[in-house]
Amino acid sequence: MTSYEWLPGGVAVSHLCVYDWPAADGLHGGTPHVHLTCSEAYVVTGGRGAVQTLTTAGYEVTPLVPGTVARFTPGTVHRLVNESELRITVLMQNSGLPEAGDAVLTLPPEYLTDPETYAAATTIPADAPEAERERIARARRDLALEGYRLLREAEGPEALAAFHRAAAALVRPRLAEWRERWRAGAAAAAAATEEQLDRLERGDLSHLADAVVRSEQPSERGKFGMCGRLDVYRGA
Repeated sequence: MTSYEWLPGGVAVSHLCVYDWPAADGLHGGTPHVHLTCSEAYVVTGGRGAVQTLTTAGYEVTPLVPGTVARFTPGTVHRLVNESELRITVLMQNSGLPEAGDAVLTLPPEYLTDPETYAAATTIPADAPEAERERIARARRDLALEGYRLLREAEGPEALAAFHRAAAALVRPRLAEWRERWRAGAAAAAAATEEQLDRLERGDLSHLADAVVRSEQPSERGKFGMCGRLDVYRGA
């Protein structure tokens, strides 16, 4: 029998306290970036702010207040703005892949030429002192805002299309790894549901006797993420 024991549907969750660092444009918040194969949803649990988005349809600002659920699909450049203690529960496709590789920051084009150049500008060493990790996280946020400004100021869709192409080239070496995560997560969850439906049609209720209950606490608290400090879970 096919089994699946993680969060429903291959979704993952993290808790996010959005950065309150001021930026050059006077706003406070996180690092603009894009996902190439995952949708995300923001469930706002506290504070106030907004998410700025940039797609081929144009630029948009979505206000975020407690109770808001905002969601977007791959290809959406997004930037979180913290107006007052913004806190969000983030729901992610593909077992948390957005925080495990499926994200490219909107760095200026010269930083998107190859994986090594990009990594040198974005990697936060896990063993560095906290003050150093914060410095790097803030520096890469400011660098991404420079590229984001160029995308917003560009005339026509070509600049965004060029960024999408560069982002896709950067992640291509990791696609096989991502496919395995999808197989073990969302694909396995869908297959388990299909098998359960087949069993019910046959009058076979045996899977109901295998019911389990699980809970867990975050495996890491206060991690420096793209948009803020994260409480994350081990596999989700």
